[in-house]
Amino acid sequence: MKFTDRLHEKTLPIWRQNHAHPFVRGIGDGTLDPDKFRFYMVQDYLYLIDYAKVFAIGAVKATDLQTMGRFASLLDGTLNTEMELHRSYAKRFGISEEELESAQPSPIVLAYTHYMLHVCQNGTVAEVVAALLPCAWSYWEIGKELSAIPGAADHPLYGDWIRMYASEEFGELASWCIELMDQYAEGKPEHELQRLEEIFLNTTRFEYMFWDMANSKQMWPGAENHHAQV
Repeated sequence: MKFTDRLHEKTLPIWRQNHAHPFVRGIGDGTLDPDKFRFYMVQDYLYLIDYAKVFAIGAVKATDLQTMGRFASLLDGTLNTEMELHRSYAKRFGISEEELESAQPSPIVLAYTHYMLHVCQNGTVAEVVAALLPCAWSYWEIGKELSAIPGAADHPLYGDWIRMYASEEFGELASWCIELMDQYAEGKPEHELQRLEEIFLNTTRFEYMFWDMANSKQMWPGAENHHAQV
């Protein structure tokens, strides 16, 4: 059994909860409140800023030029392609670049990104991959699942999002991360594999919390405006 098969099997219950979350299902059947997706887009943009830093740390910690180069490509693609697509897509929901740049992260985004960066800065390159893998892998799986729903990929608001994550290009990114995880796990002692499993499980849990946060537009508790972005 490949290590990623073990990861998938171990985290399958929470994995299925992620895919069955009302926010995700609402994207698929087109019933999601656009205001919730608007909130999600802003928070996801903030998340991507730190996700790009994870790729930068991977490039620093990698020990071969090929892997360094791939991490560098992912960093460039995230900063200069995916985030630009995010900005243009956000305009459909009335989100200006000024709003994106001045927005404040929710507590869940802060917790998720700070956990990833802490793991990556203090850990091995294998731990970097374990931290970033659930996002790439689950979005690819979600994209493929939702694209199989008749008409979902043609929805005027959510179709482009579905097609992006179901695309061959995004699938190649996710597949490379899966293969890299298996490569770095090979030959490691059980206690190190358990550490990688723990990291993967935690960021998978954070993925669920991210969907939940977006569905309730959750910002800081006790704030005067509970749903305020700034």
